[in-house]
Amino acid sequence: MKLLAEVKKIGLKKMLWLTVAGIINAIGVTMFLAPVNLYDSGISGTSILLSSLTPEFFSLSVFLVLLNVPLFLYGAKKQGAAFTISAIYAVLVYSLGAWLITDILPVDVSIVSPLAGSDLLLCSLFGGLISGTGSGLAIRSGGAMDGIEVMAVIFAKKIGISVGTFVMIYNVALYVICGIVLKSWILPLYSIVAYAAALKTVDYIVEGIDRSKSAMVITGCPDEVGAALSEEFGCGITVIEAKGYYSQSPKTVLYIVVNRFQITKMRTIVQNLDPEAYVTISEVADVFRFNTAKPE
Repeated sequence: MKLLAEVKKIGLKKMLWLTVAGIINAIGVTMFLAPVNLYDSGISGTSILLSSLTPEFFSLSVFLVLLNVPLFLYGAKKQGAAFTISAIYAVLVYSLGAWLITDILPVDVSIVSPLAGSDLLLCSLFGGLISGTGSGLAIRSGGAMDGIEVMAVIFAKKIGISVGTFVMIYNVALYVICGIVLKSWILPLYSIVAYAAALKTVDYIVEGIDRSKSAMVITGCPDEVGAALSEEFGCGITVIEAKGYYSQSPKTVLYIVVNRFQITKMRTIVQNLDPEAYVTISEVADVFRFNTAKPE
């Protein structure tokens, strides 16, 4: 009953997106990376390496489940039941999709990519883009496609490094091991290209191509600048009263969130109205507005 309640929390829409994410990831890995012996990142790449070194029975699909599921279960307490269920489901779909493509469907992926042939650059770029799309959709839907990310969240701070550094160290070690096993560095180097393409794609999928930016405008003309920005962009502005440290003169900080295409226009408006203004711009990963009802 408790498991069913957690599944209901996830919702049908997210489960459908997790299904799509798993299928997309399977296409990217089995049709572009694995056929030409390129390696995905994380547990997926580890599974590709192990499947190439073990008997045929231990296929990519088997290792994906054997390695990922225990890591997700281990991280259940840290990440929560809904995340763990979503992640395991996405990996199971990914594993099933990989099995169908390699063993059931009439697609020959045993020697070269059926779409990109033996071109390593095309395989690495498109494999990275497609698998990154699948991973990004899984993250947006509240899950994950790789257990290493969960381990990074749990252990990174304990050993004094960031989550990104933890994942990078794991992947660098994986590619070094691949190079040693293969006795060649060409495929591991192309695998890094695939990893970079996937990483950038995940960023775009999770954070959006039109990523928001926050601007803090320190001005002595808050009314004029605030009115002009509000009229131009039609968005809310937060007003923060401040004081200059050296001059001790009163200042006002206007906090506004815009997209990357509005930055130039915003800067022009501020400069025209207050040439002495000071503007800082920062990246914003997510913007949430929990109550959209207009105040009465």
